[in-house]
Amino acid sequence: MFKKILIANRGEIAVRIMRTCQEMDITTAAVFSEVDRKSPFVYYADEAYPLGGITSQESYLKWEKIIGIAKEYGAEAIHPGYGFLSENADFAEAVFAEGLTFIGPPADAIRVMGNKTEARKLMIANGIPTVPGTEDAIKDKDKARQTARKIGYPILIKAAAGGGGKGMRLVEDDGQFFEAIEGAAREAKAAFNDSTVYIEKFVEEPRHIEFQILADSKGNVIHLGERECSIQRRHQKVIEESPSSLLTNELRAKMGKAAVQAAKVCGYRSAGTIEFLVDKNLNFYFLEMNTRLQVEHPVTEMVSGLDLVKEQILIAAGKSMTSLKSLDDFWGHAIECRLYAENPDNNFAPSPGEILFLKSADGPGIREDSGVTQGSEISLYYDPMISKLIAWGSDRRQAIMRMLRALREYEILGIHTTIPFLIRVLEHPLFQKGKFTTKFIEENREQLFVENINTAEVASFAAALDQINEKSKISIYNNHKNNKHGSSWKLIHRQQSLRKK
Repeated sequence: MFKKILIANRGEIAVRIMRTCQEMDITTAAVFSEVDRKSPFVYYADEAYPLGGITSQESYLKWEKIIGIAKEYGAEAIHPGYGFLSENADFAEAVFAEGLTFIGPPADAIRVMGNKTEARKLMIANGIPTVPGTEDAIKDKDKARQTARKIGYPILIKAAAGGGGKGMRLVEDDGQFFEAIEGAAREAKAAFNDSTVYIEKFVEEPRHIEFQILADSKGNVIHLGERECSIQRRHQKVIEESPSSLLTNELRAKMGKAAVQAAKVCGYRSAGTIEFLVDKNLNFYFLEMNTRLQVEHPVTEMVSGLDLVKEQILIAAGKSMTSLKSLDDFWGHAIECRLYAENPDNNFAPSPGEILFLKSADGPGIREDSGVTQGSEISLYYDPMISKLIAWGSDRRQAIMRMLRALREYEILGIHTTIPFLIRVLEHPLFQKGKFTTKFIEENREQLFVENINTAEVASFAAALDQINEKSKISIYNNHKNNKHGSSWKLIHRQQSLRKK
């Protein structure tokens, strides 16, 4: 087993990996940018080394420097977390070439599954259902439009590289085609330095459901059930849960079998995710593979009892994974909410700044994976995620109610957050009934967003906090504890809600 692992990431995922390493008696080494010099993950690590720079390009994407630090200070392996270098095949190869272990899949698997057109070809060749569309990248726009007509509108134009909704355009008729293809290609080039795009049939009333897989070097490949990821905005996940309210046992078995087959045919090893779309008639289609640990992996950990980071480390060390059987029975129900420093009522505009006060949620069935503390600075240079809040219950109803309770307990001052929006989603009757698609947020805007809210009191309160000194801040925080209504910040929101009614 490894004695020291370097974590080539930041924030909550760095802390998450370090916690498992601590339980396995493995020394951890962090790397950090200048912006993150005082971040919690730096202090949580056993050792920490500066990368310099401010932006990710100047720091967390400098893989030659990261490998150099790992070698100089005796790390035997590098865990990339998610994002940054986690799906960079060249980085994985470079780690191996320097005699270190990459805690993730082989570079060849990253490369083939990271290119959506190549992945589609591989799935089609092995009989795994895929969304109708082009097998190859678009080279001739006129021929591509003929293909779109043959498939039938609406269609999606999608970037062959990357994800997160970048380089994606919905085309509803012939007149939009050329403009959409050019826009998608430009965005793909800017986001992934690759302008390659392809066509997929737009699946109407889709549900986005992914299967967690594990594969070790002994040839064992299993799945750990599904995660429902249909609550999305701008093609990015907001809430995830397991199990899905849609799947029958029969459909789950079919999709699980397809997920395992997909991992086998690309020679996969480590933890990964096979993503599917399911239409209104319960037909399922391969969408893509994420060759890394997912943001929402705690959902699967809560219902399976497994530590997926530990499994990754065991597999990377050449050992068998803990379980050799796919997950057939779920241990209750789990829901994850991503808490972002954003203003959902202002088109999810980022809300950078200092966290002046923080009281996170607790209690039965609640887990939080966080990378911030009171006093932390939310920077514009990185993803504005504050933390991931996970609730477990014996059934879906209990998990939802526990999550609602936890979100209402959570208090944070100094920045906007998505907490009020998440509460509105969880309270919505369609969500509670499990009857939604990937269009849920778009189709229920009136109920989910507060339009034209009078924020004068909130703005005034925030401005006052900016002006007061440290002693006054402490006084406000102490007074908060004795406020029978909760915090002043929460009281303002309640007063606004009453006026709206």
